[in-house]
Amino acid sequence: MLAAGSTTSIRKALIRTVMLITTLCLILSISVSTYLDIEKQRSFALEKLVTYADIIAFNAQVSLLFNDRETEQKRLEGFRAATVIENIHIYKIDEFTDEITFFTSFSATNIPPIPTRENKLVGATKPVFIENHIDIVRPIAFEGIIQGYVYIRGGMTALNDYIREKLIINVVVALSVLTLVFLITLRIQRRFTQPIEALSKLVQDVSRNKNYDVRAPYAEISELNQLGNNLNILFSRTQNQLERQRKDELEIRQLNQNLEEKVNHRTIALKEANQELLNTLERMHQYQNKIVENEKMASLGQMVAGVAHEVNTPIGLGVTSSTLLRDKLFEVQTAFKNKTLTASQMERFINDGIENLDLIYRNLNRAANLVSSFKQVAVNQDTELSAKVNIPELFNNVLLTMKTELSATAHKVNIDCPSHLIIQSKAGPLQLILQNLISNSLIHGLSPESPGNIKIEVKQNKKGVRIDYFDDGKGMPSFIRKKIFDPFVTTRRGEGGSGLGMHLVYNLVTQALNGSIVLVDEHEKGVHFIIELPLDEGR
Repeated sequence: MLAAGSTTSIRKALIRTVMLITTLCLILSISVSTYLDIEKQRSFALEKLVTYADIIAFNAQVSLLFNDRETEQKRLEGFRAATVIENIHIYKIDEFTDEITFFTSFSATNIPPIPTRENKLVGATKPVFIENHIDIVRPIAFEGIIQGYVYIRGGMTALNDYIREKLIINVVVALSVLTLVFLITLRIQRRFTQPIEALSKLVQDVSRNKNYDVRAPYAEISELNQLGNNLNILFSRTQNQLERQRKDELEIRQLNQNLEEKVNHRTIALKEANQELLNTLERMHQYQNKIVENEKMASLGQMVAGVAHEVNTPIGLGVTSSTLLRDKLFEVQTAFKNKTLTASQMERFINDGIENLDLIYRNLNRAANLVSSFKQVAVNQDTELSAKVNIPELFNNVLLTMKTELSATAHKVNIDCPSHLIIQSKAGPLQLILQNLISNSLIHGLSPESPGNIKIEVKQNKKGVRIDYFDDGKGMPSFIRKKIFDPFVTTRRGEGGSGLGMHLVYNLVTQALNGSIVLVDEHEKGVHFIIELPLDEGR
């Protein structure tokens, strides 16, 4: 098997697969045929020895009856030509004592004699295989009475030689077959891989040189030919798409050239506004140390970019509208001097003027609100003096203040707070913190179409007061969670959101109240803020 991430070629995979299947088939067929052949040869040798034993037992009947060892010995010598026989023993049963005694024996050429086996003859009716020998015992009976026994030891040398030759032949045949299969496989894989390599080189050439005019050649294999046709279609469509893209780029260049003059006019109008903005940004620079309180706060450059983006848009729209109004006024003035001013032209000028003035007012008011919000973030919230604050009463006042926003939705606010909890703190910053958190939930977290829940839990401990703020809304993306307390971070960019609400909450908690606020990342649904305030803030 291939390791994870490794690759192989079709050529290697095809050769490996065919050779592996062929090898397994050869091993299986050779093993089965060799095993069956060996078993057949063993059975044949065993039958031959059994036949010899039966012949010897039949011939030895008379010799045992007349105790004629010499005749029997000469008869046994006739088996010297039988190469499968190594030793022959003939035993006689004494008619008076019934004891088995050795009668005569025979040993083949270059085969040493073996010890007598008087005690192992009775009951030995089955052949016994011992190492490279076969031992066979047959009774010698005359008229149903056992007169003695014939013991034959046969050799397995010839069978082993046959097995060895058989294995050598099988190995030679297997190697020949594997070589032939390998050569045939090489020929087959060339037929498959050459068209694929040609297509691969064609695709590489197109990718390298961006030359989509080339076409894939015809292939004899239908699947590869279909693949080549699909590539040709792809190249053709890509070429057409590139041509259309070149035409579009040419048109865009022409449009950009026409827009450059308009942009230059707008740029001149924005320079004065940008200069004033830069002066404002220089004054904002002194609040850097207060805004960036910990490692999660963005750098001053990010803050300046956010201010520039937020303030530049309404000012730019106001300047554009004023410029357009000035052009309209110049047209009316010219028509008035030339005495060509018509009532419809004057009416259109009045309507356009009202519309442009409304646009200028809305954008200037938006810029003023943004600057006011930024001032609210930057100003030190520590001006209020510390006093005793009734927490349940303060929460009720916040809900009463936001009654209009809450009544417009089906959302519910549940407050779990001890009824007589009074702490030494600042009511103003604490109230502003709760208002911002609830507003954020109503605007960003909870859906207006379905009812949601806001839960506030207040607990007092030895260190101070802990406020857990929950909502079961849609939560916030991970990239927003990481910088939720940074200035100008919002999910409603371009929809009126300034991104200063949570930054203001952070400054109020950490600077005005000397506490801490964290967003719990493990909260699965909605948001969960933990605010911890000291019991006796400011002392």
